[in-house]
Parts: sequence; C-alpha cells; structure tokens
Amino acid sequence: MEFDPVLISRIQFAFIISFHAIFPVFTIGLASYVALLESLHFKTGNPAWAQLSRFWTKVFAVAFGMGVVSGIVMSFQFGTNWSNFSQATANFLGPILSYEVVTAFFLEAAFLGVLLFGRDKVPRGTHLFAACMVALGTFISAFWILSANSWMHTPAGFEVRDGMFHVTSWMEAIFNPSLPYRFTHMVVASFLTGSFVVAGVSAWYLLKGHMVEANKKALSMCLWMILFLAPAQAVIGDFHGLNTMEYQPTKLAAMEGNWETQAGAPLLLFALPSKDAQGNLFEVGIPNLASIVLTHHADGVVPGINEASPAEQPPASIVFWTFRAMVGIGFLMIGVGLWGLVLRLRRQLYEPGIFHRLMPLMIAAPFIAVVAGWFTTESGRAPWLVYGMVSFSEGITPSLTGWMALTSLIGYMAVYAVIYSAGGYYLWRVVKGGMEDSVPDNDEAGAHPKRPLSGGGPIGNATPAAPLKGDWT
Repeated sequence: MEFDPVLISRIQFAFIISFHAIFPVFTIGLASYVALLESLHFKTGNPAWAQLSRFWTKVFAVAFGMGVVSGIVMSFQFGTNWSNFSQATANFLGPILSYEVVTAFFLEAAFLGVLLFGRDKVPRGTHLFAACMVALGTFISAFWILSANSWMHTPAGFEVRDGMFHVTSWMEAIFNPSLPYRFTHMVVASFLTGSFVVAGVSAWYLLKGHMVEANKKALSMCLWMILFLAPAQAVIGDFHGLNTMEYQPTKLAAMEGNWETQAGAPLLLFALPSKDAQGNLFEVGIPNLASIVLTHHADGVVPGINEASPAEQPPASIVFWTFRAMVGIGFLMIGVGLWGLVLRLRRQLYEPGIFHRLMPLMIAAPFIAVVAGWFTTESGRAPWLVYGMVSFSEGITPSLTGWMALTSLIGYMAVYAVIYSAGGYYLWRVVKGGMEDSVPDNDEAGAHPKRPLSGGGPIGNATPAAPLKGDWT
C-alpha cells in the first residue's frame, strides 16, 4: 500500500502548526500583560500588581517553553519534507529566519532569565526592563515569521533565476502587500487571547473567593481590552479581506463559497461547497451582502472559485467553514465585551454569577479562532507553497516516500502527546494552586527565592496561598 508523501507531509505540517500556533499567540499577549503589571507595580507599589505578575510569569514561562519546542520541530520539516521549496526560497527565507534568531531570540534569551529568576535579586527597574525586553522580543519574532509567511502568500521584491528566488528589493519582500494586515491581525489576536485567558482564570478565582482584590483588577483590565479590541479585530479583518480579494481572489471566493464571479453576491450563512460538483450542494444566504461587505457596493463584483482551474482551486469546504468558525467566535467575543460593559455599568461586574461561570469556558474560544483562521489562510493558498509560483508537488523532498512521511507523522504525534500532556498538566497545577497571599518587599533582607525554578514561589516570610477548594474537575 502506497501513501502520498505530499498529502501526509501537509497533514504533518498542519498538525504541528496547529499545536505551535496556540503558544506564540498566547505568549505575545501574556508577555505584554506581565510587562504592564510590572510597570504598574513599579509606579504604584501596590502589592496586587506584584501578585498578579508573579503568578502570570509562571504561566508565561511554561507556555513560552512549549512554544519554543514546537517551533524548533516545525522548522525541521523545511529540510525533511520540503527540501525543494527550501532550496528555491533560501535566498529570502534563510535570511529572514536568521534575522529572527539574531534579533528576537537573542533579545529573549538575554532577558528571559532575569524575568523568571531575577525577581527580588535585581532592582525593580531592572526587572521591569527585562519584562519589557521579553515582550518586545515576542513582537519582533512575530514580525519576522509573519513577514516570511506573508511573502509566501503575496510574494514581492524578487526575480526567478535558474529555479531559485533572488531578492531584488528587501523592502518590498519584507514589507510585502499582505504583511501589514496579517501582522496587525495576529497581534490583536494575541492580545485578545491573553485577555480571555486572564479574564477566565480571574473570574474563576472570584467565584472561589481567592485573592479577590487582585483578581478584580485583572478581570476589569481584560474586559476593557476585550470591549475595544474585539470590534477592532473585525475592522482589521475587513481590511485583510479586501487585501485578499486583490491578491488572492480564489482564496477569497472559497471563503465566501462563491463559485461564479458575480455582481450582487449573497453572503452565505450556510453552504455545502463541493469541488467535484464545482458548486454548492446547498446554500442559505443574504442577498447582496457579500458584495456590500467586500466592495462596499450592493452591486459590487465578487470573484468566483471557477476563475481558477480545478487543479488550482483550494479545498473550498475547509476554507468556507473554518472562516465561519473564526468569524462566529469573533462576534461571540464582541458579545462578551458588551456583556461585561453592561455588568460594569450596573455595578455587578464583581458579583459572582453566570458571567463568571461562563468566562472560564471562553478561555478556549480565542485559541479555536486562531487555529481556524490559520486553516483558512493556509488551506486557501492551496495548491501553492508560494502563491502562483511553487506548488506542493514541486516543493516536496524528492526522496521522501509516503511511508517515511507517515512514520515521522506518527512519531511527532506520540512525542507531542507526551510533551503537551505534561505541559498542560503543569499549567493546570499552577492555576489550581492559586496565587500567593502576600508578596515580600523587594528590599527585605533574605527575600530571595529559595526555589528559583518555581519562577516566584513562596519567598522569605511570605505565606503561600492554600490550594483552592472546590471541584476543579
């Protein structure tokens, strides 16, 4: 029995990127949150900010480590599964990935240890500076990775000679047409992800009566972020969609489930796209709304999937439904922000109720939205690795067999099951253990961590919080 190495390599990359993507999108937002908490504590001296910072720094450390591990594994595939692609694009992707290492990774490596283990060992200003540098490093890393990925979607600033891409303008290549929208979209998604995680955990702690004052502050901050950023993300997504219609019309058509180029296209709420039938088997839509959204005119022309040959069409059903999952969750986030505002105006934000019970469930929402969005954009690029230039079959490693690809996929799945189960369990223990009841003065004699690897565990005369009571299952 033979397996298609291209298909299995695509499944493997999708599997690994799905696990990897959730960690950077979380740590980018959380690193900025920790830096903000450190800034507030530095300015006000309020111990509540220090309590929050200590706790969320521990969570950040675990998530950051898991993200690094999954990122390294992801890069291996460029050589093992996609060597032809790597060779063809080496003149651009090679330097870009190196820039990430010498800027973002070096910055994070230099200051991460100070952030995690230097608390109460270095001056508060130094610790604050380290937190800011780590946060900056996450942004720089995201910029280079998204520049590389955006170039694969909207290649620019190059010429092809002897089957290889040669950069003719680094400015055009790095700041390619889709980078501004993709980078902004991802940064806002990171802030929303961090906000929902912190808000969900804080709401749960408030239900348990744990560290009430600190968690009131955390919940309030995050709900303000959600209130403003969730609608902003919808606007950014609209601009990103217009950019996609200009540079990747077939992907946009698949997102809309629109097979024929037409004016006054309906916005489909439900459809069953079929590549075999070259149409939708069933659909329910709102007349003219897709044209209004995409062209801002009721009779605007929306491209159709049939503009591309069947061999160059993306998997329409995957693109269609993952896009709707992302958008649906986005509107749910907007609803959460408005609900929180209503409770705030009624002075009921901190009263335990259904809102506080639902917020922990919403922790999963931004992660699902990110993965769904990633499937939308990457599946929508199919069958191209570099849009319109290098296809999957052209980029695969020539010597790779289906069995080899399947073996590595099974191996990755087994390793990931162990790593992420252990990491997830540890995060669970950190959250279940709660925050410290008190924080020692930075200048207190002997106030040094006795267990540095705890990332800020019980210190000096500080009394650790007792494990939270209640059903955590």
